[in-house]
Amino acid sequence: MWQLKPKLNTEDIELMGHKINPTGLRLGITQEHRSHWYAPTKSYPTLLREDDMIRNFINDKYSAAGVSDVLISRKADQLEVELKTARPGVLVGRQGSGIDDLRNGIHKILKDPNRQVRINVVEVERADADAYLLAEYIAQQLEKRMAFRRAIRMATQRAQRAGVLGLKIQVSGRLNGAEIARTEWTREGRVPLHTLRADIDYATKIASTTYGVLGIKVWVFKGEVISKENRHTPTGVNPRRRANRRSNEE
Repeated sequence: MWQLKPKLNTEDIELMGHKINPTGLRLGITQEHRSHWYAPTKSYPTLLREDDMIRNFINDKYSAAGVSDVLISRKADQLEVELKTARPGVLVGRQGSGIDDLRNGIHKILKDPNRQVRINVVEVERADADAYLLAEYIAQQLEKRMAFRRAIRMATQRAQRAGVLGLKIQVSGRLNGAEIARTEWTREGRVPLHTLRADIDYATKIASTTYGVLGIKVWVFKGEVISKENRHTPTGVNPRRRANRRSNEE
């Protein structure tokens, strides 16, 4: 015997959100690509693999230098690597010896000693407002067996002193050594993830502890980027009104 199924009310259905990488969503709007070069189809995979190997080499060898970002650009036979770091002295070394070691390491990865490699070291002005450096700080504290709530609170205070407009931190895993893994997050200020013109710095980091691996995600809202073409009249300012033509004709 046939039974009629009741109609589903769309208002009662809860739609799930679709998470997306904030950096990839804003490429070309407020974010730029981390690699700037063009290559034909045949050589593209090789160059892409080189970029990945160079970034992994820098992050592994200079983990104590606080490198937050690595920008790579290619021009003919010249490779330019720009490092954004919170501690440039650790990276440069005495009389630039650290730069020479880094250049030699990149030459070994490329397997081409004749390739010209230029290295630019840029100091991060506000280290406590950088998402990657905040995530790295939380990971270091968690690896020292600090309680995750205290580590998050200390990182939040540092970011607020740096003058960020909003901050969101999420930690997942066996928090404080619990048997069941869970996710905890906190937010301070405003973090508009749906606003494309919002300048949001996003980073992830893994903390390796004795009781497992903890994942850390950090979102930092630094303000809105408004182009000159899209600027509107500020609030509280009355725009000039055109004079009435009829009154002028009379």
